[in-house]
Amino acid sequence: MAETEAALRTLAHNVRAARTRAGLSLDELGRRARVSKGALVGLEKAQGNPNLATLVRLADTLGLPVSALMEGPAEERVRIVTAGSVAPLWTGAQGGEARLMLTTPGPAPVEVWRWRLEPGEEYPSHPHQAGVVETVSVTSGRMTLIVDGAEHTVEAGQTAAFDGDAPHAYRGAGTGTCHLVMTVHLPPGPASTA
Repeated sequence: MAETEAALRTLAHNVRAARTRAGLSLDELGRRARVSKGALVGLEKAQGNPNLATLVRLADTLGLPVSALMEGPAEERVRIVTAGSVAPLWTGAQGGEARLMLTTPGPAPVEVWRWRLEPGEEYPSHPHQAGVVETVSVTSGRMTLIVDGAEHTVEAGQTAAFDGDAPHAYRGAGTGTCHLVMTVHLPPGPASTA
């Protein structure tokens, strides 16, 4: 419980700081990110439990990786992250989950995610800002990647790459659990918030 409260305080601090740096009011950030002002007020007070879609919309609007909203300051030159130490940002109805493991620093950060999808379980993602590229590497099982309405089967040992500025979704396929590693390559510089 203390870890969850600490994570919410870090998220609240980071969202407020990023919003202030961007010179945005709560109303303006809410309008651009399609998040209610009430939800933003609660988030900045470390209250509530924002879902992954909300965090992605806020991060995209603020021109940051999702992890920049969630992480405290970097402590060491080399970071080793254990999957069990990172809380899932999405949990599916059948037990699937998505964990944001880390984000690389620098002008063009890369988010590294671990996903587990059960058969038929699906996560739809809204389009990201222009310039975002995603890769999906299936390590076991099979998934269906849906990009702009077109379905693509990606099996164990295969990697798919696509521009993330189109509607897309990830669905577990076949009869077993699908494990995958996803990278989200963010463009350099701040996102366009127009």
